[in-house]
Amino acid sequence: MFNKAEEILEVCKLENKSISDIIIEKEIEHLGLTRQQLIEKMRESLEVMKHSATEALEKEVKSVSGLTGGNSKKIEDYKKKGKTLSGDLINSAMAKAFSTSEVNASMGKIVAAPTAGASGILPSAFLSAKEKLNLSDDDLIKGLFTAGGVGEIIAKNATISGAEGGCQAECGSAAAMAAAAIVEMAGGSVEDSFNAASFALTNIMGLVCDPIAGLVEYPCALRNASGVVNALISADMALAKVESLVPFDEVVEAMYKVGKALPESLRETALGGLAATPTGKRCSKKILG
Repeated sequence: MFNKAEEILEVCKLENKSISDIIIEKEIEHLGLTRQQLIEKMRESLEVMKHSATEALEKEVKSVSGLTGGNSKKIEDYKKKGKTLSGDLINSAMAKAFSTSEVNASMGKIVAAPTAGASGILPSAFLSAKEKLNLSDDDLIKGLFTAGGVGEIIAKNATISGAEGGCQAECGSAAAMAAAAIVEMAGGSVEDSFNAASFALTNIMGLVCDPIAGLVEYPCALRNASGVVNALISADMALAKVESLVPFDEVVEAMYKVGKALPESLRETALGGLAATPTGKRCSKKILG
């Protein structure tokens, strides 16, 4: 079992293996499965991710509350007009992130990676990387193990819960997991992967969790869209050999301390931030009575 990024780095260097190789070996030993059984279990998760990330691109998917929905299709339609500021890749990634968020809010099937509230980031990032880098499903499956290894370190040493650490703990962790995996899939080094993960957490450190009416809908879906962009630019910075001044393990520790310092009103209680605005309160009263 690994508790720190530095431990994974050491083993990867010693055995000349990737993060995904190390995590797969650990999971085989821990779960008592064959390699093929483990890969097939992850393939099932990947298929769910694919479906959730594309279901709302061509049709409006509304949340049960009626608070959100239809934004995935809006962005996809906007992208198709060919007049975006940030280009097809970014807009496509945002649309896919919205899609999973909307499927989640409509009680559809998603993969909580690492949480339901941040579930749009990883699928969108992976599918975007697949299209851009000509990756196979097998490449993505290996990448998911890398993402899982990074997520495990964050969960062990900090938190992935918005109620405990704010949205930085949810969307930040998801972006860090995605960024690290994309770097590996793009041929970057183990050090590059952890630099990317560091950037993704650093970029949104202090982000609060303030869902209107306490529902995982608004502003959660928006933060999934921005979260996948965070993952992509963090991967690019690391692949360009930009280095994180602060090591990943220290970034994780800092994120945890920042989360603990946030007031209760900004940790998923719907008592502060956007949830406490006049509009937020009106929406909450309309939905909850």
